[in-house]
Amino acid sequence: MIFLFSIGFLEVSWVDIIDILLVSILLYQVYKLMKGSVAVKIFLGVLSLYLFYLIIRAAQMELLGLILGQFMGVGVLAAIILFQPEIRKFLLLIGKTTDFNKDSFLKNLLVWKKKDEKEVFNITPVIEAVKTLGGTNTGALIVFSRDSELKFYAESGDLIDAYLSKRLLMAIFNKSSPLHDGAVIVYRGKIKAARCVLPVSETEDLSAQFGLRHRAALGMSELTDTMVLVVSEETGQFSIARNGKLSHNLSPLELRKMINDYLADIRRNLREVEEGTEEASTSATIGSEVKAGA
Repeated sequence: MIFLFSIGFLEVSWVDIIDILLVSILLYQVYKLMKGSVAVKIFLGVLSLYLFYLIIRAAQMELLGLILGQFMGVGVLAAIILFQPEIRKFLLLIGKTTDFNKDSFLKNLLVWKKKDEKEVFNITPVIEAVKTLGGTNTGALIVFSRDSELKFYAESGDLIDAYLSKRLLMAIFNKSSPLHDGAVIVYRGKIKAARCVLPVSETEDLSAQFGLRHRAALGMSELTDTMVLVVSEETGQFSIARNGKLSHNLSPLELRKMINDYLADIRRNLREVEEGTEEASTSATIGSEVKAGA
């Protein structure tokens, strides 16, 4: 092993440098994950205690090291109990970013099916519906999904599987409707389910003016690759939650642009498939003409 330098009795090598960098990156990502929640204070406390334990071991204080060692021995189990929501959130984030889920894996293998799966839909009924809902201070929560049916969340409500329309959205979010309390999930131009239960964000950075509906939208955007539209019941204002960030007091024009940008990947993929199909058809036609000429 090649040593770079030594600090007293410590000899530092390239492996040690890489090890320290990787641990630093890991701790920073864990801190970002828990930033704004109560768990970050517990995490900093546990980290400080562990650093103190390492200093005690390096100083060879056997009695204190033995006591802290017994405590740290059950530290993994205690961390699982204390940080159960954060661990679940971390695993969900990993699952969100991977391409090996069932839908994405099949889509990558069966490219020719993308034209059917990537159906482009008109968002005008949504914009018109939320404008009316906002004008009457009727609360609404609409989840847009590009690549997943969100079955776990859809099954928490009532399955509908109906084509998107302004009248249907108005009927669902009508204050006297039994379906108005909860979220609507929109996927491939259809309302998959209504009255769905969404995860609530635990961040402390959210202003007190936002209620449970906004926290649910933020929590959903933190855990899934979705865009969530919120109509405030108190003010009638529009908000968009995306990637754990909330954009507030938006105009209908801004709503349309943000949703279209989110759905842009669908349209791009559809154009690529159509262009590929046209090129294949053209090549086949030219090949047939060449054979006929021969």
